[in-house]
Parts: sequence; C-alpha cells; structure tokens
Amino acid sequence: MKKRHIDILRRPAVLALVVAGLFLWPAAAMAQSVSGEASALQATVLGSRTTLAGTGPLDGPDDLREASDLAANVPLLVQADVLHATTGSSVRDWGAGDYVASEASLSDLGLTVAGNTLSAAFVMARALAPVGGSPTGTSEVSGLSINGVPVVVTGAANQTINLLGGRVVLNEQTPGATGTVVNAIHLVVNGIADVVIASAGAGVDSGGAAPLPLPLPLSPLGR
Repeated sequence: MKKRHIDILRRPAVLALVVAGLFLWPAAAMAQSVSGEASALQATVLGSRTTLAGTGPLDGPDDLREASDLAANVPLLVQADVLHATTGSSVRDWGAGDYVASEASLSDLGLTVAGNTLSAAFVMARALAPVGGSPTGTSEVSGLSINGVPVVVTGAANQTINLLGGRVVLNEQTPGATGTVVNAIHLVVNGIADVVIASAGAGVDSGGAAPLPLPLPLSPLGR
C-alpha cells in the first residue's frame, strides 16, 4: 500500500515535467534559423541602386530561390550575359549533412564606373554553411582586365587592386559567427559608386546550442 501511495503522488510531478518539456523544446528549436542570398550584380551609383539576378533572402529552412537573365544591359554602367543566382537550404532535422548553399555567376562582363572600366570573361561566387561545421566561400574570376590592363587573379582572399580614389577587391571574404559572404569582385569609388559582382551568402544559426533531440518517452510509472 505504501508503494502504491508513492506512485500516486509521483504522477502529477512527472506529468508536469512532460508538459514543461513539450513546451520548452519547440521554443528552443525556434531559435535555430538559416540565411542565404545571392545576386549576379548589385550596384549603387550616386545613390541609385541596381540589382541584377538577385534571389532575395531565404524565407526558411525549406526555401529555394533562383534568379536569372540571359543578358543585361544598363546604359553607361554594365552589360553582361548569362546572369544566374541561386540560394537554398537542405536543412531538415539540423543533423550532419544538412547545409545552406548559395551561388552567383555571370559572363562577358563589361563595367564602366566613374571613368574606370572593368571586364571579365567569367565571374562566380559560392558560399556553403553546413550544420555543425565551418562555413566556406570561394570565387572564380577569369579574363579580368581593369582600365585596359590584364590582372592576374591569385585566388587569395581579399586581393586588392588600388584605383585613383577607390579600389577593387577580389574574392572578398566576410565571415561571421554563423555564416559567410563572398563577393567575387567588389569595386568601390569613394563617394560615387559601390559595385558587387557575383555575391553569395550562406549561414546556419543553431541559437548557440547543439541540435535538440525530441523528449525521450517515459517508462511506465511504478517501475
């Protein structure tokens, strides 16, 4: 009789723990999030902004976005062919093998900004953020010429070519706590223009904690 009395007293306490666990688990899981975005070109010139083949940001862990143009021609600024950008998440259960990936590319680029010219045969940026791993970013630039002078692309992060009143940064890497952004080419003319060619960003934020397991089933009372 004494054991049965103890079991009856235990039931409310155990049920309270179960209910608390079911409420707390979704709250903790909601702290987890993904981020991703890509664009073939973003340009701000004298306050006027232009975006070509931009995906916009991911809306959740099941989202996939894509944007493309066969050709683009913005007078007095840029012309390019085969512009493409994509970003997507494969995150399902926040386990090994899940990731967010983004990519942007274009070809036959011709850019004119504040008296500077830039051309390239092909430009691409990629970003990858795996769950439980370190995010990475890579880029490719071929046939690059700035102001009529061929440029050797080393592949090193943040290779910088100085311009009169500005600069060009190749393979620009901007790592963060939960992800990374890579810009294949970033041209800045101080006070006049800021142009990013082939930009890709990806991130996974687990809320500062390891992925949470579902609450374990309880054994029958009294055992």
